[in-house]
Amino acid sequence: MLKKYWFFIGIAFVICIAFFLPDVGQFVRTYKILSIGIFFAFLLTGLSLETSSLFAQLRNIKVLLAALISSLILFPVIAYYLGQYFFANWPDFSIGTLIIGVAPVTVASGTVMTAIALGNVPLSLFICMIGNFCSIITIPFMVSLILQLSDMSIQLPVLKILMGLTVKVLVPTLIGQFLRPWLKDKIMPFRQTISIFNQCIVLLIILNAVSSSVDRILQAGTILFLVFLFMIGLHVFIIIVNKTIAGLIRLDLPSTAAFTIHTSQKTLTISYLIWAGYFAAEYPMALIPGIAYHLTQMIMDTFIARWFRTKAESTMVRT
Repeated sequence: MLKKYWFFIGIAFVICIAFFLPDVGQFVRTYKILSIGIFFAFLLTGLSLETSSLFAQLRNIKVLLAALISSLILFPVIAYYLGQYFFANWPDFSIGTLIIGVAPVTVASGTVMTAIALGNVPLSLFICMIGNFCSIITIPFMVSLILQLSDMSIQLPVLKILMGLTVKVLVPTLIGQFLRPWLKDKIMPFRQTISIFNQCIVLLIILNAVSSSVDRILQAGTILFLVFLFMIGLHVFIIIVNKTIAGLIRLDLPSTAAFTIHTSQKTLTISYLIWAGYFAAEYPMALIPGIAYHLTQMIMDTFIARWFRTKAESTMVRT
């Protein structure tokens, strides 16, 4: 049980630490522990990202465009304006829906879920890689544009955000890719360890976010329950949207599984970089919607992946 559910137990543990020992979160921030951890997380991502089988997916231009539009343009717009409607009196949470909305897809869990679903794993990796690289450009412009259209008096340094994401996300990933030819055989036995390390970074993000806004969270009370319900509903809606898009562009079942699952997921790590760098001071609870969405996708997509797997297995039996 501990081995299977350690991450969720870890979430409960770090939340308890954040409430009862908030100085631990301050220690993590003061000594840049999380910043260093995030750098190494993307470095390890670059080292472990297998790209040799991805170039065959370059022919799937329509799939690529659909994934980028859905994940980096359509998702942020839907998330933010629905968030504004439901959380009109809670700007932290409406801003939070935008922050998680503009984030790219996850690196590890989306591919794992696609594999469970017997989906097209190279396509899943391709969506992941291209989506993460493109998000470095789209995030600052989408956040700035949506906030301007909403008449919110938030002035964001677009070029500074762009450079910050390049240094913190793109550079370590490219370094990892550069080193991969020499190190890929050596890191193969440690793939599970790398995955655990990345999950521990997520736990540190949750610790940091909660510990920096304990008082506000206590004041929010039951509205937090609505945040989690909203994120569950949002994820279900996005899953349906992406399943529909996959049908419209006529993907086969394995590619539909990859597209539906991976394009609907979001990474909390880049959401944290945006929140911590530009929103944490004024909107200390704005990362909570991202945390809720992350938990939702990890639980819900397990069942969605198994549904796709059952459908794939029944198709193979019939053929």
